Amino acid sequence: MTIPNLRSLLSTVTITVLLFSAAASAQRGVPEGPVDGHILFGDLKIEAGQTGTRLPLSFVVVLYSAAGLVIDRQTIANNGRYRFMKIPNGDYEMVVEAESNELVRIPFLLNEGRFTEIRKDLVLEWKDTFRNAAAAPPVDRYPRSSETGALMEQALAAVAGKDYEGGAALLKQVVQADPKDFEAWSELGTTLFMKGDHGEAEKAYRRALENRPGYPVALLNLGKLQVAQKKYDAAVETLARMVGVYPDSADAHLLLGEAYLQTKKGSRAKEHFERAITLDPAGKAEAHLRLAALYNAAGYKNLAAAEYEKFLSRRPDYPDRPKLEKYIKDNKGP
Repeated sequence: MTIPNLRSLLSTVTITVLLFSAAASAQRGVPEGPVDGHILFGDLKIEAGQTGTRLPLSFVVVLYSAAGLVIDRQTIANNGRYRFMKIPNGDYEMVVEAESNELVRIPFLLNEGRFTEIRKDLVLEWKDTFRNAAAAPPVDRYPRSSETGALMEQALAAVAGKDYEGGAALLKQVVQADPKDFEAWSELGTTLFMKGDHGEAEKAYRRALENRPGYPVALLNLGKLQVAQKKYDAAVETLARMVGVYPDSADAHLLLGEAYLQTKKGSRAKEHFERAITLDPAGKAEAHLRLAALYNAAGYKNLAAAEYEKFLSRRPDYPDRPKLEKYIKDNKGP
């Protein structure tokens, strides 16, 4: 699959927001009274910016809290619908990802007096544009028969509906019919990862890489899996391969920095945290926190304070802001 240089993507974002009134919500069976949580949903439409552009098979919609915590994430096909349940009032960011890369980040506030259905439709324009065309990964769209193609679509629909068991079963049928389908192996790995079957997920990612060495989607997700399993040495090896294939992946640099930090290689961690920030200053603001922790542990409290300041400039509503502000006040250099 083509992974766009996200700095050159220049996605056009159209957001349609429909707030149903309390009366309408009551008619729909949504309870009135103090807010416990809302239903947040919408359709995702990705439009090809150029004739012949090949879009990814699936997209991920992620809902983050103001503190940067993942509230929920859903994998959907193009023209599919996401739905987040029981979302309380507060500040949030909605992120759309494709092939493990962030396409757009949309901040918004929920502040309703009653249970409410809130619709946010997202329309993006996909442009395969690269600053350095020579460095662009090749288009990796595996050719399938009509039979395996239909199975693949059914699998993606099942995963989009959080039926990971059903999605995995369908993806296994695809790879049994064609063991060289690296895309299907990678999707199977991600589906197994989401259902908590980490051992089988790793095997699936490795099968994808056997069939397509250097496939960025499988490399990045295998690295994520290894970090989640605290297999940091293995994650360093995987993610170093990833940044070699795709040096403009902020996600890969952030994860690689974390893996280096956990293996006590602070100078290498610093290099990749800083690269993640350069590539995606807003989306990877948490890298400032990791740099601050690194500097604090090394005794460079003035440098840690500077990183906390940079973080708060990106995340002014951070819940522990007072603690960071006190650290900055106590340790900021002249």
